[in-house]
Amino acid sequence: MQNTADLTGKTVAFVATRGVEQVELTSPWQAVTQAGATPRLVSVQAESITAMQGDWEHGDTFPVDVAAAEADAGDFDALVLPGGTLNADALRVDESVRAFVRDFVDQGKPIAAICHAPWTLIDADLVSGRTMTSYVSVRRDLENAGAVWKDEQVVVDGQLITSRSPEDLDAFNAALVEKLAEG
Repeated sequence: MQNTADLTGKTVAFVATRGVEQVELTSPWQAVTQAGATPRLVSVQAESITAMQGDWEHGDTFPVDVAAAEADAGDFDALVLPGGTLNADALRVDESVRAFVRDFVDQGKPIAAICHAPWTLIDADLVSGRTMTSYVSVRRDLENAGAVWKDEQVVVDGQLITSRSPEDLDAFNAALVEKLAEG
């Protein structure tokens, strides 16, 4: 199904670091680009990051547009948190990333997190009372943080969009583009 949303003039922050699951970065990036939005890579790394294909194989290298510590949520219309075990584990403990994510919540802007990425939402204290999904190994962490976990391709709870794994990218991307088109 072709998405017909026009996101021209919208800018989407993708927060990732070394070890990001490559397809969870590139697939949503392509979806928002095809809809007319401008994606920008925000990272704790200075110049570039290397993605992973799964948790073992190195993927491509991607240039960083802005450091997380210097990023301003006011410059973006939505936030995407791709997964990858190493990526999500590194981002969840970085205060500049957590503050950046909390600013999106405070501004009522969409946040899309897939696979292990909800770890960052947990550590930013943003999941209590929310209905979400994630990679199955993150389920207990979400539940312990007060979220209701569902085993579904995509779960939308207000401004939060979550999905389980790369197999859910079509549904994840469609929900992201739809939520961003709503304004």
